[in-house]
Amino acid sequence: MSEWKPICRVDDIPVLGSRRVNRQQGMAVAVFRNDQDQVFALLDRCPHKGGPLSQGIVFGTNVACPLHNWTIGLDTGCARAPDEGSTPRFAVKVEDGVVHLDGQELSTLALDIQPPVAGPCTRKTASCA
Repeated sequence: MSEWKPICRVDDIPVLGSRRVNRQQGMAVAVFRNDQDQVFALLDRCPHKGGPLSQGIVFGTNVACPLHNWTIGLDTGCARAPDEGSTPRFAVKVEDGVVHLDGQELSTLALDIQPPVAGPCTRKTASCA
């Protein structure tokens, strides 16, 4: 049985926007609200180059990544064709105007996915220590 964790009120999420939910471990979760007041939750990481989906533009049941404009389905976490890839999605429940996420998923899902490394250097060298 799921232990639902209250996150915020639906009204606390901007229409066509998002909120970030930090976790004790792992990357943050982005909680989105579309213009129909539907609420979705995805790992805050685009499958392409790791862009912050929480900073993307929400339209319908999709979000456009702010880095390279990949379209990610909020309902599936999958990139729309011709792009390929997916980001983990999290179960959401809205009850009496309060958004809840599954506590078990928050503590276990996608903990092995690393945040992107900024800049051109991906390893330690004398020029990027």
